[in-house]
Amino acid sequence: MIREVMFGVEPWCLRETALDLNILAQTESVFALSNGHLGWRGNLDEGEPHGLPGTYLNGVFELRSLPYAEAAYGRPESAQTVINVTNGKLIRLFVDDEPFDVRYGKLLSHERLLDFRAGVLTRHAEWVSPAGAPVRISSTRLVSFTQRAVAAISYDVEPLEGQARIAVQSELLANEQLPPAGTAGPDPRDAAMPAHPLSGEYQAAHDQAVIVVHKTSRSGLRVGAVMDHLIDAPSSVQVDSHVFEDGGMVTASAVLRPGQRLRVIKYIAYGWSGVRSLQGVRDQVWAALSGARQAGWDGLLAEQRAYLDDFWGRADVEVDGDAEVQQAVRFALFHVLQAGARGENRPIPAKGLTGPGYDGHAFWDTETFVLPLLTFTAPDAAASALRWRHSTLPAAVDRAAQLGFAGAAFPWRTIAGQECSGYWPAGSAAIHINADIADAVIRYTDAAGDDEFGSQEGLELLMHTARLWRSFGHHDAQGRFRIDGVTGPDEYSAIADNNVY
Repeated sequence: MIREVMFGVEPWCLRETALDLNILAQTESVFALSNGHLGWRGNLDEGEPHGLPGTYLNGVFELRSLPYAEAAYGRPESAQTVINVTNGKLIRLFVDDEPFDVRYGKLLSHERLLDFRAGVLTRHAEWVSPAGAPVRISSTRLVSFTQRAVAAISYDVEPLEGQARIAVQSELLANEQLPPAGTAGPDPRDAAMPAHPLSGEYQAAHDQAVIVVHKTSRSGLRVGAVMDHLIDAPSSVQVDSHVFEDGGMVTASAVLRPGQRLRVIKYIAYGWSGVRSLQGVRDQVWAALSGARQAGWDGLLAEQRAYLDDFWGRADVEVDGDAEVQQAVRFALFHVLQAGARGENRPIPAKGLTGPGYDGHAFWDTETFVLPLLTFTAPDAAASALRWRHSTLPAAVDRAAQLGFAGAAFPWRTIAGQECSGYWPAGSAAIHINADIADAVIRYTDAAGDDEFGSQEGLELLMHTARLWRSFGHHDAQGRFRIDGVTGPDEYSAIADNNVY
């Protein structure tokens, strides 16, 4: 019923024609934008109300302890969990000092549209403030496929009746308040994660730009974010900027009459590292921001469209006679592309970068369900994900040795390469993960004709898989090779014999 009422069936977009606050968590995932490196949940521009705020950088995580009732050999002692990094998509609106909040005043209309060809999320709303001042708001948001560290927003507001003082407040915010623990049901891991995963190291504001650098306490990852703005209005505009420990903001204020418009174009750039200095990360995000400003808003839109034209030229699947299935196929292709396009030797998490589901972990599903599609539509992204697996070989070899085996034992779930599953049957016993990776290596090498990868990274992955199985299994009295005591890919027949590919 919700789908039929709120979403139209169109071949190249997903259009939401009304705002239902009861399903914000779902629509925030549906309208998420990502490029495989940076992910923004589809939160409202003003940030509230929300189901779950979310800004994610692929590979940025915090460590947490894995509690057990009893100690046992071979159990992982810590796990990695994706964290919500600095939110750069916040743009708050004030009309004669009253904040734009869809829960107050009167929302006359509200539409959001995810465009699969343009690669942008647009929003159009008309709202009457509690004091009776009507305004029209339009925004367009993108996460760039061509400049992987960059995102941008164009935000327009105009009064519809009478003069109004309009203030638009653009913000960078780390450690934003998340829904209370247990909102989605009790989870014993909630207490293990800090409420403020990022510690401020550096903040600065200059003209209409703000930069902040933070660091995680346990994983030791440094995260930088910077924003700058172009502000356009028919009358004089007052612009102020300031910073605080967890972020900073730029506020533009102008008095407008009907027919006049205040436009704010916001450029945001992100960077992170586990080894570079504060100065190195700071300079990295400034450089990325410079690239965005050089391209300009129209340039970023053109780059995005050209990238997707190229993708759809080789990836589109046309379905005759069923418009709903046609839309669903393109929606799925678009989201899979978003999950891995610019991962660049990082994992593809189970939820992509649309939310913190599964703690942001990558599973064997990446190689079995995601990479077959990317192999034939975006082969560079498939190769990147396989190179990430190869980069985790040292951790997988150490894990196999810890368990008493040769070769490499790849993890059931991970971000950085270490096993993060504390449940043995669904973790260490699932050695079919090596088969999923080997299958993806062979498929990619054959399809792409990438002999260089096949003879180097691919060969190493296959070799370590063979070594693991040879040391894990044995020949029975009839000379048959057996691999006993494993959990197979069906995931329901735990600790069975010979349940592998």
